[in-house]
Amino acid sequence: MIQQEHRFSMLSRVAESIYWMGRYVERAENLARFIEVSLNLILDQPDAASQQWEPLIFATGDQAAFKERYGQPTAENVIRFLVFDREYPNSVISSLIMARENARSVREAISSEAWEQLNEFYHFVRDTASDPRPPVELSDFFIEVKDRSHQFNGTLDATMSHNKGWHFANLGRLLERADKTSRILDVKYFTLLPNIQDVGTTIDDLQWSAVLRSVSAFEMYRKRYHGITVHRVVEFLTLDHSFPRAIRFCIDRADDSLHQIVGSPTGSYRNPAEQQLGRLKAELAYTDIDTVIDQGMHEFIDRLQTKLNGIGEAIHETFFAMRPFESFQRQSQSQSH
Repeated sequence: MIQQEHRFSMLSRVAESIYWMGRYVERAENLARFIEVSLNLILDQPDAASQQWEPLIFATGDQAAFKERYGQPTAENVIRFLVFDREYPNSVISSLIMARENARSVREAISSEAWEQLNEFYHFVRDTASDPRPPVELSDFFIEVKDRSHQFNGTLDATMSHNKGWHFANLGRLLERADKTSRILDVKYFTLLPNIQDVGTTIDDLQWSAVLRSVSAFEMYRKRYHGITVHRVVEFLTLDHSFPRAIRFCIDRADDSLHQIVGSPTGSYRNPAEQQLGRLKAELAYTDIDTVIDQGMHEFIDRLQTKLNGIGEAIHETFFAMRPFESFQRQSQSQSH
């Protein structure tokens, strides 16, 4: 009995590290996307520069920490906080430090190629952090962050057996991606449509095109729709079942991976994590965009993020709870962001 418990504990440790490795890499990429879209909007519309940065801090939920340490939400301060601040646990560099530590602890469970990609990714961001540049000169850096994340995920998918370990990595990155897609949509929806009476009015194509580009959705959106409207953009990023960064797609595929981990038939559940994730999957499948807009976009996303946090907690309790609390606390201190 002791041997079985010890063996399960070791599997739990590996699973937890791989899960968080996937989440942290995805977190770093999505923060880069957050900032890149703001930089692009500012380059295209300099008059809107003062309106672009503070909403990014509100999206993190860490505005108090930012204000205490940085004060005004200027481009330089926001980028330093979200990207290069090692003391902020959700920054790009902090996320990559944690992804790298998790990967190092389970190198026997991932491919050497994936480890090398992640290690190079971390060193690239670390070197850039030591050579600060003005925000207008960082566009190429953020593109590189996205590319390196894609290289890591592609390498992981191509060189790691798609067993339970891979499904834990996939589960982590998809839940993180769903959360961050919802956050960037929430921030931009609030920024571009601050008043409910503005919904349905003509919106500048340039701004909403930038939102689509921030999640690499512009081309796929245009293949589906000819014109850009608020309802269609929100619907595509929220409820589309085939675009890889749409919230519904992420939840559907995360549900697939969770069932592969547990071994239960699709549509059934054996634990609270499967139950909660399956319920959210069904809700998104039976939701339409008019319902989302009518109930309020921010309110819809706020409820979605609460459900995603609940799913994350259920995954911890189901698979990782045998780990010491202090270890989990270090990793999950920013899970709700």
